[in-house]
Amino acid sequence: MLRALVLRRNTVARLLMVLRDLNFNLTMNKIHLIGGEKGGVGKSVVARVVAQYMIDKNIPFLGFDTDRSHGSLLRFYADYASPVVVDSYESLDAIVEAASEQPDKRVLVDLAAQTHEPLVKWMDDSGVLEATAELGVTFTYWHVMDSGKDSVDLLKKLLDRFGARLNYVIVLNQLRGDNFDLFNQSGERERLLGSGTRIITLKRLHEPVINKIDAGSTSFWAAKNRSVTEVKGLGLLERQRVKLWLRSAYEQIELVEI
Repeated sequence: MLRALVLRRNTVARLLMVLRDLNFNLTMNKIHLIGGEKGGVGKSVVARVVAQYMIDKNIPFLGFDTDRSHGSLLRFYADYASPVVVDSYESLDAIVEAASEQPDKRVLVDLAAQTHEPLVKWMDDSGVLEATAELGVTFTYWHVMDSGKDSVDLLKKLLDRFGARLNYVIVLNQLRGDNFDLFNQSGERERLLGSGTRIITLKRLHEPVINKIDAGSTSFWAAKNRSVTEVKGLGLLERQRVKLWLRSAYEQIELVEI
């Protein structure tokens, strides 16, 4: 009888430990950095698509925008985004503090061009990756690429600096070119194979459509649905193209552990 009671208590204790660990894993937060360093590769469009994906999939998130002059998240998803100054440690600290204090929400950061060096300096001086590892917070860097050599070179710089300390998503952005032979034949692609890195493709959207959406400063939801905030001049088939484009983008994002 006593032996059975002891075994039962041990079983309950193990179960509680499992539940505690399970709860920890479920509440583990993720910080998604949408970057690429080079201007004009489509980082902000990717950030907007990821934001819309999380809204449509009912994934709570907090957005941060580092672009002082043309903040895309602040412009298109103002209800979800806050500004952050990339050369201010105190401002960047707010990203980690938000992830720690609100573990039920993902954190999405739209990185402006040429933010790599101040970001690295903040991470190094503050021991960010070590601190977040203890908190159970992970970083995923989305490296958005066009079809040029600069994007490959900047990816090499990123991998040389952080190695396996970051998770990566490589975004081949067909809005900025459709020939990625330079990347596919580069040593950086081979370097990433087997590391768990996801390589996804954002298909091309007819340029007049994306221009109309941007001119209206509206979300992708409003672009694909008729509403009081509908984009002026966006026709029926143009909305259909947005729907198909988003569907394809969402299929690619599903490959990533958001």
